[in-house]
Amino acid sequence: MTNRDDLTVGSIVAQDWHAAAIFEKYNIDFCCNGGTKLSQACAAVNMDQFVILDEIAALPKQTDDSEAEYNLWELDRLAEYIENKHHKYATNVMPLLLAYLNKICLMHGQRYPELVKIRDLFREMAHELVVHMKKEEFMIFPFIKKMTESQRQKINIPLPTYGSVKNPISIMMNDHEAEGARLREIVFLSNNYTPPQDACNTYRLSYSMLQKFEQDLHKHIHLENNILFPKALELEKKLVDLMNSD
Repeated sequence: MTNRDDLTVGSIVAQDWHAAAIFEKYNIDFCCNGGTKLSQACAAVNMDQFVILDEIAALPKQTDDSEAEYNLWELDRLAEYIENKHHKYATNVMPLLLAYLNKICLMHGQRYPELVKIRDLFREMAHELVVHMKKEEFMIFPFIKKMTESQRQKINIPLPTYGSVKNPISIMMNDHEAEGARLREIVFLSNNYTPPQDACNTYRLSYSMLQKFEQDLHKHIHLENNILFPKALELEKKLVDLMNSD
Protein backbone atom coordinates (compact mmCIF):
# COMPACT_ATOMS: atom_id res chain seq x y z
CA MET A 1 0.00 0.00 0.00
CA THR A 2 1.24 3.49 -0.84
CA ASN A 3 2.45 5.47 2.15
CA ARG A 4 -0.08 8.19 2.96
CA ASP A 5 2.70 10.78 2.90
CA ASP A 6 3.49 9.82 -0.72
CA LEU A 7 -0.08 10.06 -2.03
CA THR A 8 -0.63 12.60 -4.81
CA VAL A 9 -4.03 13.94 -5.75
CA GLY A 10 -3.58 12.66 -9.30
CA SER A 11 -2.76 9.12 -8.19
CA ILE A 12 -5.84 9.04 -5.95
CA VAL A 13 -8.14 10.01 -8.81
CA ALA A 14 -6.32 7.61 -11.15
CA GLN A 15 -7.26 4.77 -8.79
CA ASP A 16 -10.85 5.95 -8.34
CA TRP A 17 -12.33 8.56 -10.66
CA HIS A 18 -15.19 9.22 -8.22
CA ALA A 19 -12.69 10.85 -5.84
CA ALA A 20 -12.57 13.75 -8.30
CA ALA A 21 -15.90 14.97 -6.93
CA ILE A 22 -14.34 15.43 -3.48
CA PHE A 23 -11.38 17.37 -4.86
CA GLU A 24 -13.71 19.54 -6.97
CA LYS A 25 -15.73 20.25 -3.82
CA TYR A 26 -12.68 21.73 -2.08
CA ASN A 27 -11.15 23.39 -5.18
CA ILE A 28 -8.18 21.01 -5.24
CA ASP A 29 -6.61 20.74 -8.70
CA PHE A 30 -6.20 17.03 -9.50
CA CYS A 31 -5.44 17.41 -13.22
CA CYS A 32 -2.81 20.05 -14.10
CA ASN A 33 -1.29 19.78 -10.61
CA GLY A 34 -2.00 16.09 -10.12
CA GLY A 35 1.58 15.48 -8.98
CA THR A 36 1.02 17.56 -5.84
CA LYS A 37 1.10 15.56 -2.62
CA LEU A 38 -2.25 15.29 -0.88
CA SER A 39 -0.91 16.86 2.30
CA GLN A 40 0.34 19.93 0.39
CA ALA A 41 -2.85 20.27 -1.65
CA CYS A 42 -4.97 20.12 1.50
CA ALA A 43 -2.79 22.62 3.32
CA ALA A 44 -3.20 25.07 0.43
CA VAL A 45 -6.98 25.12 0.94
CA ASN A 46 -6.83 24.84 4.74
CA MET A 47 -8.26 21.32 4.81
CA ASP A 48 -7.25 18.32 6.89
CA GLN A 49 -6.06 15.55 4.58
CA PHE A 50 -7.63 12.93 6.85
CA VAL A 51 -11.05 14.55 6.40
CA ILE A 52 -10.55 14.34 2.63
CA LEU A 53 -9.48 10.69 2.85
CA ASP A 54 -12.47 9.85 5.03
CA GLU A 55 -14.85 11.46 2.52
CA ILE A 56 -13.24 9.53 -0.33
CA ALA A 57 -13.50 6.27 1.64
CA ALA A 58 -17.18 6.99 2.28
CA LEU A 59 -18.02 7.36 -1.41
CA PRO A 60 -20.52 4.74 -2.58
CA LYS A 61 -18.86 1.96 -4.54
CA GLN A 62 -19.82 2.03 -8.21
CA THR A 63 -20.12 -1.47 -9.61
CA ASP A 64 -21.69 -0.65 -12.97
CA ASP A 65 -19.49 2.21 -14.17
CA SER A 66 -16.90 0.58 -16.41
CA GLU A 67 -15.64 3.97 -17.56
CA ALA A 68 -14.45 4.71 -14.01
CA GLU A 69 -11.73 2.05 -14.28
CA TYR A 70 -9.57 4.03 -16.69
CA ASN A 71 -6.43 3.03 -14.82
CA LEU A 72 -7.04 -0.61 -15.86
CA TRP A 73 -7.56 0.08 -19.56
CA GLU A 74 -5.08 -0.73 -22.32
CA LEU A 75 -3.41 2.48 -23.47
CA ASP A 76 -4.73 2.29 -27.03
CA ARG A 77 -8.28 2.03 -25.68
CA LEU A 78 -7.73 5.00 -23.37
CA ALA A 79 -6.24 7.15 -26.16
CA GLU A 80 -9.19 6.29 -28.40
CA TYR A 81 -11.64 7.14 -25.62
CA ILE A 82 -10.03 10.53 -24.95
CA GLU A 83 -10.13 11.40 -28.64
CA ASN A 84 -13.70 10.22 -29.24
CA LYS A 85 -15.19 11.65 -26.07
CA HIS A 86 -13.20 14.66 -24.85
CA HIS A 87 -11.65 15.90 -28.09
CA LYS A 88 -14.96 15.66 -29.94
CA TYR A 89 -16.80 17.36 -27.09
CA ALA A 90 -14.37 20.30 -27.09
CA THR A 91 -14.39 20.55 -30.89
CA ASN A 92 -18.20 20.68 -30.98
CA VAL A 93 -18.77 22.95 -27.99
CA MET A 94 -16.06 25.60 -28.41
CA PRO A 95 -17.49 27.37 -31.51
CA LEU A 96 -20.99 27.45 -30.05
CA LEU A 97 -19.83 28.73 -26.67
CA LEU A 98 -17.65 31.38 -28.29
CA ALA A 99 -20.66 32.57 -30.30
CA TYR A 100 -22.70 32.93 -27.10
CA LEU A 101 -19.87 34.79 -25.38
CA ASN A 102 -19.61 37.19 -28.34
CA LYS A 103 -23.34 37.82 -28.13
CA ILE A 104 -23.41 38.62 -24.40
CA CYS A 105 -20.32 40.83 -24.77
CA LEU A 106 -22.25 42.93 -27.31
CA MET A 107 -25.36 43.03 -25.13
CA HIS A 108 -23.84 43.34 -21.64
CA GLY A 109 -20.14 44.06 -22.08
CA GLN A 110 -20.32 47.72 -21.10
CA ARG A 111 -22.16 47.00 -17.86
CA TYR A 112 -20.13 43.88 -17.07
CA PRO A 113 -16.67 44.43 -18.58
CA GLU A 114 -15.37 41.14 -17.16
CA LEU A 115 -17.33 39.42 -19.93
CA VAL A 116 -14.95 40.76 -22.56
CA LYS A 117 -11.95 39.40 -20.69
CA ILE A 118 -13.68 36.03 -20.21
CA ARG A 119 -14.51 35.91 -23.93
CA ASP A 120 -10.93 36.77 -24.90
CA LEU A 121 -9.49 34.14 -22.54
CA PHE A 122 -11.83 31.49 -23.89
CA ARG A 123 -11.07 32.43 -27.50
CA GLU A 124 -7.34 32.05 -26.79
CA MET A 125 -7.99 28.71 -25.09
CA ALA A 126 -10.11 27.44 -27.98
CA HIS A 127 -7.42 28.34 -30.51
CA GLU A 128 -4.66 26.68 -28.51
CA LEU A 129 -6.73 23.56 -27.80
CA VAL A 130 -7.48 22.98 -31.48
CA VAL A 131 -3.74 22.92 -32.25
CA HIS A 132 -2.98 20.92 -29.10
CA MET A 133 -5.53 18.19 -29.83
CA LYS A 134 -4.34 17.79 -33.43
CA LYS A 135 -0.78 17.24 -32.18
CA GLU A 136 -2.06 14.51 -29.91
CA GLU A 137 -4.22 12.91 -32.58
CA PHE A 138 -1.55 12.89 -35.31
CA MET A 139 1.64 12.50 -33.28
CA ILE A 140 1.31 11.12 -29.75
CA PHE A 141 -1.79 8.94 -29.79
CA PRO A 142 -0.80 6.95 -32.93
CA PHE A 143 2.58 6.13 -31.40
CA ILE A 144 0.99 5.13 -28.10
CA LYS A 145 -1.32 2.80 -30.05
CA LYS A 146 1.68 1.35 -31.92
CA MET A 147 3.52 0.75 -28.66
CA THR A 148 0.49 -0.97 -27.15
CA GLU A 149 0.16 -3.23 -30.17
CA SER A 150 3.91 -3.89 -30.15
CA GLN A 151 3.71 -5.09 -26.56
CA ARG A 152 0.63 -7.16 -27.36
CA GLN A 153 2.24 -8.81 -30.41
CA LYS A 154 5.74 -8.91 -28.88
CA ILE A 155 7.31 -7.17 -31.88
CA ASN A 156 9.74 -4.26 -32.14
CA ILE A 157 8.76 -0.90 -33.60
CA PRO A 158 11.04 1.96 -34.70
CA LEU A 159 11.26 4.97 -32.42
CA PRO A 160 9.50 8.09 -33.70
CA THR A 161 11.45 10.77 -35.57
CA TYR A 162 11.12 13.11 -32.58
CA GLY A 163 13.05 10.69 -30.35
CA SER A 164 11.45 9.69 -27.09
CA VAL A 165 7.71 10.16 -26.63
CA LYS A 166 8.77 12.09 -23.53
CA ASN A 167 9.52 15.13 -25.71
CA PRO A 168 6.01 15.79 -27.10
CA ILE A 169 4.40 14.65 -23.84
CA SER A 170 6.37 17.33 -21.99
CA ILE A 171 5.04 19.94 -24.44
CA MET A 172 1.47 18.70 -24.03
CA MET A 173 1.69 18.88 -20.25
CA ASN A 174 2.99 22.45 -20.46
CA ASP A 175 0.00 23.26 -22.67
CA HIS A 176 -2.29 21.73 -20.03
CA GLU A 177 -0.81 23.97 -17.37
CA ALA A 178 -1.37 27.05 -19.54
CA GLU A 179 -5.01 26.17 -20.14
CA GLY A 180 -5.47 25.39 -16.45
CA ALA A 181 -4.26 28.91 -15.66
CA ARG A 182 -6.71 30.41 -18.16
CA LEU A 183 -9.56 28.43 -16.65
CA ARG A 184 -8.68 29.59 -13.15
CA GLU A 185 -8.81 33.20 -14.35
CA ILE A 186 -12.20 32.60 -15.99
CA VAL A 187 -13.51 31.07 -12.75
CA PHE A 188 -12.31 34.14 -10.82
CA LEU A 189 -13.71 36.67 -13.30
CA SER A 190 -17.07 34.91 -13.47
CA ASN A 191 -17.34 34.60 -9.67
CA ASN A 192 -17.31 30.83 -10.04
CA TYR A 193 -19.80 30.98 -12.93
CA THR A 194 -22.35 33.01 -10.98
CA PRO A 195 -24.35 35.31 -13.31
CA PRO A 196 -25.76 38.59 -11.99
CA GLN A 197 -29.41 38.66 -10.99
CA ASP A 198 -30.43 40.61 -14.10
CA ALA A 199 -28.62 38.22 -16.46
CA CYS A 200 -30.50 37.16 -19.58
CA ASN A 201 -30.98 33.52 -20.56
CA THR A 202 -28.01 33.57 -22.96
CA TYR A 203 -25.80 34.99 -20.18
CA ARG A 204 -26.87 32.19 -17.82
CA LEU A 205 -26.49 29.54 -20.51
CA SER A 206 -22.97 30.77 -21.34
CA TYR A 207 -21.85 30.45 -17.72
CA SER A 208 -23.46 27.03 -17.40
CA MET A 209 -21.70 25.85 -20.57
CA LEU A 210 -18.39 27.29 -19.36
CA GLN A 211 -18.69 25.36 -16.12
CA LYS A 212 -19.45 22.11 -17.94
CA PHE A 213 -16.55 22.79 -20.30
CA GLU A 214 -14.22 23.25 -17.33
CA GLN A 215 -15.40 19.99 -15.74
CA ASP A 216 -14.88 18.08 -18.98
CA LEU A 217 -11.43 19.60 -19.54
CA HIS A 218 -10.41 18.72 -16.00
CA LYS A 219 -11.27 15.08 -16.63
CA HIS A 220 -9.63 15.20 -20.07
CA ILE A 221 -6.36 16.56 -18.66
CA HIS A 222 -6.45 14.18 -15.70
CA LEU A 223 -6.73 11.13 -17.96
CA GLU A 224 -3.71 12.27 -19.93
CA ASN A 225 -1.48 13.74 -17.19
CA ASN A 226 -2.09 11.12 -14.53
CA ILE A 227 -2.76 7.93 -16.48
CA LEU A 228 -2.09 7.89 -20.24
CA PHE A 229 1.16 9.84 -20.38
CA PRO A 230 2.94 8.29 -17.36
CA LYS A 231 2.00 4.80 -18.55
CA ALA A 232 3.13 5.60 -22.10
CA LEU A 233 6.54 6.65 -20.75
CA GLU A 234 6.78 3.43 -18.75
CA LEU A 235 5.80 1.34 -21.78
CA GLU A 236 8.32 3.08 -24.02
CA LYS A 237 11.09 2.36 -21.51
CA LYS A 238 10.11 -1.33 -21.37
CA LEU A 239 10.10 -1.62 -25.16
CA VAL A 240 13.45 0.14 -25.53
CA ASP A 241 15.00 -2.07 -22.84
CA LEU A 242 13.68 -5.16 -24.64
CA MET A 243 15.11 -4.00 -27.99
CA ASN A 244 18.48 -3.29 -26.40
CA SER A 245 18.56 -6.73 -24.79
CA ASP A 246 18.05 -8.56 -28.09
